[in-house]
Amino acid sequence: MTIDDRTGRRRLSLTTMLVRDYDEAIAFCVGKLGFELREDTKLADGKRWVVVGPPRGDASLLLASAIGEQQSATVGRQGSGRVFLFLETDDFARDHARYLAAGVVFREPLRSEPYGMVSKFEDLYENLWDLIEPHASD
Repeated sequence: MTIDDRTGRRRLSLTTMLVRDYDEAIAFCVGKLGFELREDTKLADGKRWVVVGPPRGDASLLLASAIGEQQSATVGRQGSGRVFLFLETDDFARDHARYLAAGVVFREPLRSEPYGMVSKFEDLYENLWDLIEPHASD
């Protein structure tokens, strides 16, 4: 049996990020990163379906409140010390300046890589992200 990749449409739409508190995570993502709050629906047992993402972006983050010791221990360590999320921009200087003004902590200066201009920053739980402006295609 083979899979025919020409049929249908598939895409990754959500990535789950474990958080300690929905509202503080929303405040960081919306207030500091400039994301949109796409959905905030109350569920049973105090849970919520909270989705945030960059304006005009396809992918989103599902902010999930950590439950139990194992999940709580993972908050801020989802990438195990590596970059966990990659945020692409069309204007690095604009977004870098905006994030610095909002108090976002960058872990390194801007550097040029074969794939683009990049700098590592951390979220409110110290998960690592790359802010990337891809090099223009030829």
